[in-house]
Amino acid sequence: MSKIILEAKAISKSFHDPVTIPILKEVSFQITKGDFVSVIGKSGCGKSTLLYILSTMDTDYEGELFIDGAKMNGKKEQELAAVRNEKIGFVFQFHYLLNEFSVLKNIMLPAIKLGKYTLQEIEQHAMEKLRLLDMTDHALKSPNQLSGGQKQRVAIARALINNPLIIMGDEPTGNLDKKNSDVVFDIFKQLASEFQQTMLIVTHDNEFASRTNRIIEMQDGRIIS
Repeated sequence: MSKIILEAKAISKSFHDPVTIPILKEVSFQITKGDFVSVIGKSGCGKSTLLYILSTMDTDYEGELFIDGAKMNGKKEQELAAVRNEKIGFVFQFHYLLNEFSVLKNIMLPAIKLGKYTLQEIEQHAMEKLRLLDMTDHALKSPNQLSGGQKQRVAIARALINNPLIIMGDEPTGNLDKKNSDVVFDIFKQLASEFQQTMLIVTHDNEFASRTNRIIEMQDGRIIS
């Protein structure tokens, strides 16, 4: 039996402004270790809202969320922040790299915040991630010296630095051309198959989704397949 990394149980959410509009309706599923899962559906179907809840950034919902067997409901914000930093790696449509720091330092930042290793160890781990993504030559550059595809690779390295249980992506190829989208997909595929890295990717790109191990399709706040 594969280990369950994330479980959503009957997650529902509504916006009340001023009338009540249901956004998510009784969403339930499990993700196991090494799963490469994509979430697809038309704009407004609730997939980004769902990702915010699953990433513990939104706590205003009904239902239950478990990450690594632990229930997230009722945890204090400080505890949730610790879960996010230690167990979840994030890759967004926009890379959110800081130009005042080198590529290497950008990757190191979440690990420095976590505080588990010495600076020297963190730097070593960051270089390992750059090596994995074929980006070691760019370690000392500023992010604004990189192409869009290279920046997204740095963002993936940063997401990996704390060896998270799960990587969550919100449209990670949304800003990239076909060639760079394929590069990012291949990196994710390799992480899942070779390193058993669990991935949950929200995407508009049906071609990207069709190549993942599993597709969760949403419509009007529900999972339809």
